[in-house]
Amino acid sequence: MPASAVIRNPAAGAAIVIAIVGAAAILGAFFFQYGLGLEPCPLCLEQRIAYYFAIPLALIVAFADSRAAPRALVAAALVLIALAMLLNAGLGVYHAGVEWKFWPGPTDCAGPVTSLGRASDLMRQLRNVTIVRCDEAAWRFLGLSLAGYNVLISLALAAIAIWGMLGTRRSPNA
Repeated sequence: MPASAVIRNPAAGAAIVIAIVGAAAILGAFFFQYGLGLEPCPLCLEQRIAYYFAIPLALIVAFADSRAAPRALVAAALVLIALAMLLNAGLGVYHAGVEWKFWPGPTDCAGPVTSLGRASDLMRQLRNVTIVRCDEAAWRFLGLSLAGYNVLISLALAAIAIWGMLGTRRSPNA
């Protein structure tokens, strides 16, 4: 989409950028998981949910906006994307804080293993237990973990969604 088209139609432009950047973020997470073998912890997996919501919704917004959907509907969808990404940024801050030991993490990924079943099967079960800890960053670059980068990406996508939503007011189809 040319820059002039984005300026004339910020909702569609914002939606396309959200879909592309969101897809790149998820593909990056998959690369770290499957390409580099860094297993995600439960908090990492929860942070992906906002992208699974925002990417298809952004594509729907772009399509609906190209079909002259009601401005209020397009704006509402962009607000939902912004809220999802802001909540995701909050989850990323929480996760980064757990990694930096500012506060305790959830017990399912930072606490002790409590239920291993029968004592006769204990050794077999211990060999099969894999706990990916939320309180240990698997990777850092420039001091930020993947949770920290998720915060930055989520905030950027929320800002883009808000920009697109505000642009629906100035759109010629309003």
